Amino acid sequence: MTYVRYKFRYISVVIIALWFGDNAQAESAVASAHPAATLAGKEILEAGGNAFDAAIAVAAALAVVEPYSSGIGGGGFFLLHNQKEGVNLFVDAREEAPGKATAGMYLDSSGDFVRDRSLNGPLAAAIPGLPAGLVYLSENFANLTLQENLMPAIRLAREGFLTGDRYEKMAGYRAPALRLHKDAAKIFLDQGNVPKAGFRVIQKDLAETLQAIAVSNGESFYRGDLARKMVDSVVSDGGIWRIEDLENYEVKIRQPLVSSYHDVKIISSPPPSSGGIALIEALNILERYDLKKYERDTYIHLVVEAMRRAYRDRADYLGDPDFVKVPVKELSSQIHADLLASSISDTEATPSSSLPQIGSRPKGTDTTHFSIVDRLGNRVAATLSINIPFGAAITAEGTGVLLNNEMDDFSAKPFTPNTYGLVGADANAIAPRKRPLSSMTPTFLEGTDRIAIMGTPGGSRIISMVLISALDFINGAEPIEMVSSKRFHHQYLPDQIYFEKDGLTSSEQESLSKKGHKLKESGRNYGNMQVIVIDKADGSVDAASDPRGEGSSVVW
Repeated sequence: MTYVRYKFRYISVVIIALWFGDNAQAESAVASAHPAATLAGKEILEAGGNAFDAAIAVAAALAVVEPYSSGIGGGGFFLLHNQKEGVNLFVDAREEAPGKATAGMYLDSSGDFVRDRSLNGPLAAAIPGLPAGLVYLSENFANLTLQENLMPAIRLAREGFLTGDRYEKMAGYRAPALRLHKDAAKIFLDQGNVPKAGFRVIQKDLAETLQAIAVSNGESFYRGDLARKMVDSVVSDGGIWRIEDLENYEVKIRQPLVSSYHDVKIISSPPPSSGGIALIEALNILERYDLKKYERDTYIHLVVEAMRRAYRDRADYLGDPDFVKVPVKELSSQIHADLLASSISDTEATPSSSLPQIGSRPKGTDTTHFSIVDRLGNRVAATLSINIPFGAAITAEGTGVLLNNEMDDFSAKPFTPNTYGLVGADANAIAPRKRPLSSMTPTFLEGTDRIAIMGTPGGSRIISMVLISALDFINGAEPIEMVSSKRFHHQYLPDQIYFEKDGLTSSEQESLSKKGHKLKESGRNYGNMQVIVIDKADGSVDAASDPRGEGSSVVW
């Protein structure tokens, strides 16, 4: 069964494969947020799979070993390049609102937003898209069978995996919510306690679910016994899923956004991702400056001012393109960048309150990322999510499927921040079968001599992280430098620069404060970027996994 409206050739998860001819050596690489998932991708490539086969294996393995970041009960975006046909495609396997969803479903009788309803429990869960995305990849682009590509994940679920420090931290953060749901607590906690590093998590029900998906080619998940079991569980706990919601789910194929920054081609994510437009808009603004001539503090100031304006437009204009008219051409135009840049001062911060108010225009999380490259020239960048760690903190009973809480990515009430502090207006309001706006930004950068495949988790900070590392790549940085860059962030509202622990020096903080910026240190490091860079001259590959996480990269 194919869950898609239009058919194209070749799609996969953060994977890249390049063909350099008989006289140059081409290398394969996998970079993901967990060593077990990286090895799953390598296993499939060595078994005769291509980058798209490996993407299926990595995505499924991450769904097992990173339950705090992604899962079969979530969704994702896959940015693909088919080298043979010379085309780029974007696979939208984003979750969508149930058919019974309403604009005011998270408001109380006084019209106030009740955040817990959109974060915890079955009412927070949108209809999953990841299984359909994996089936689509398998049916259209894989060399191996779906059963073969899911086998590493099935094995990990059945035999279990050992937790690390990252699991302990994420489980500690969500333990109160997990304890409210017996099935989820039994799987992900240690007798109700936060597991210490080295605890083995076994997910036999999830192994059976993955096996059923493989055997039925996804039919069971969306139309069969699994579907009915999930709906019954969700409804019994107070959710609003119906069997028709699963039956009607479709992967959607969209055209990636394409732009340029000087001589570097930018290929990134279209709506319902806000990432591509915001990234392109910020780069268009920054192209008006010779950034190399500025001191570091002024460089940061200008990047922040570009972020501020891009995130303002995100809040005002962006939503599911099947429901609202998104002015992609206008927002990504040079004319718009000229207008936005004209209000930027080199020496003073622009108060967000001085920019046009959201809604004044004419009317018309946690997450994971991986990148893969095979020797044939196909490339894929994939960012997957269930939203905040452990999603809605509830599993569909008897299936092992951990449910997402992506409904919180909608604008539940105009100008009311979601869990990441992002505000929105009518464009991202809740509606039946609508897909919530996302910040996920899987991206390709094509320079004159190098190609980068990149992406990261991080909720609202994804776009700013990709922007910072894209500028690093353009300035000649290697993958390890890109994933290690110090991170700062501005998202229009609240009007302040967030920066990770030690992300700004004391002198930079002093200078930015004098320019009028408000600063807030997060007290921790954030992000988990996965990058692959290919040298176009000889086909050599370099890869790096973010040192902030527990992931790994392998090149061979």
